[in-house]
Amino acid sequence: MEQIPLSFNQQFMCQFDRGDEEGAFGPHNHIVHGWRIRGEVDADTMRAALTDVVARHEALRTEIVRDAEPSYQRVLPPSPVVLDTRDMSHVDQADRDDIVDRLITEVESSTISIREFPLIRGLLARFEQGDHLLVLTVHHMAADGFSVRVISRDVVHRYAALRGFDVGELPPTRPYREYAVRQQASHASPALDPSRRYWRETLRGGRILSLPTDIPKSAGLPESTSVFRFLIDTEVAEAVLKVARAHRCTPFMVLLAGFMRLVHQMSGTTDVVVPTFTPGRGDEDFQDTVGLFFNFLPIRSRLSEYRNFGELVNGIRANCLEAYSHDIAQILDEAPHLMEPVLEDDRAACVFQVFPFPLLLDGSMIGDLAYTEVRRRVRSQPVGGDVPNGALWTLNFDPAGDIVVAVNFNRNLFHEGTISAMAADYVSILRESVADSSAPLTW
Repeated sequence: MEQIPLSFNQQFMCQFDRGDEEGAFGPHNHIVHGWRIRGEVDADTMRAALTDVVARHEALRTEIVRDAEPSYQRVLPPSPVVLDTRDMSHVDQADRDDIVDRLITEVESSTISIREFPLIRGLLARFEQGDHLLVLTVHHMAADGFSVRVISRDVVHRYAALRGFDVGELPPTRPYREYAVRQQASHASPALDPSRRYWRETLRGGRILSLPTDIPKSAGLPESTSVFRFLIDTEVAEAVLKVARAHRCTPFMVLLAGFMRLVHQMSGTTDVVVPTFTPGRGDEDFQDTVGLFFNFLPIRSRLSEYRNFGELVNGIRANCLEAYSHDIAQILDEAPHLMEPVLEDDRAACVFQVFPFPLLLDGSMIGDLAYTEVRRRVRSQPVGGDVPNGALWTLNFDPAGDIVVAVNFNRNLFHEGTISAMAADYVSILRESVADSSAPLTW
């Protein structure tokens, strides 16, 4: 069987490997998404559609071999997808939205083995004729958030096609192995030299954001991840969008500016490096490919240069645009000291991201079914998808007008009260910042 080199994105994830029960290869390192479906769903056809998608996307049936030097990946033959079904017809219509949230939370609290292929499975719950919930779980070593969008598009297309509807052809897709090989081949290309030089100069002397932990790593508690969720109200969300329009930037940049003010309040530092992620899909050939593409992207800002929040937003906008133009997978090679703080016994990483609007399936009718993604989840949960060594903030603008925030945090390192207090301080700082972006700031 062919031995394929790992992509740099896969190598990045492998750094967090701590054995089968913890870390990147652990059973809680997954991505879970759910969709409400209007129309009568045939479970066997949905199962067949999922299996077709596994055949189309090799990453969902690829094994990473770690006990070799160097590690490599090998593609396995397609195999059927497990689709569990559940009869929820006893649930009153008034209670369904709550049960939908609980079902997705139940799935997110469960596990998926890196050793059982394919690395995707589903749950189909039927409330009554014409009302269903589909929940998909994908191991994070096989796919990133953008990839789940591709998977969902392809599943509903294949379902409609198998039911006999004329939905055309899916766009051609390149296998992920080609991406890994191409990426490795271009590693030494002089074309990347300007980006390497940019990151060396930008990150020289910088240190990544780290949070003081409540529990030291040396305590040796089993790793587990909880999710703390909260809302940023519509008034603040609308003000964020207004500031973004005024400064010709994305809402992410405004929200990141508020987060950097929070970091300053917590630490006193004015030289802040906040890690985030980009989709990492600059190569147009792989827009329809499932796999790990996301890139780690540290955004550095020297806060003392800015007199007010508007200037801070402008500065972050400039920093982000420069960083995006130099988006490569090997940034940490150019800044070997960047991550030193998170290696300390009582410090941990904190990543900040704003998840993009859905690409599709927001009330979309494909064939005889209408799909709507379940995006508004506001209930915290004790067990969720793993994050390595720290906390991951994910913000999502909801169609209701407010912002839903999920903070996945290692509960073996942080108490929930610490995360809750941090969230409250962030909302307070953001509210003040966007209310008057010209008000003077003191550092």
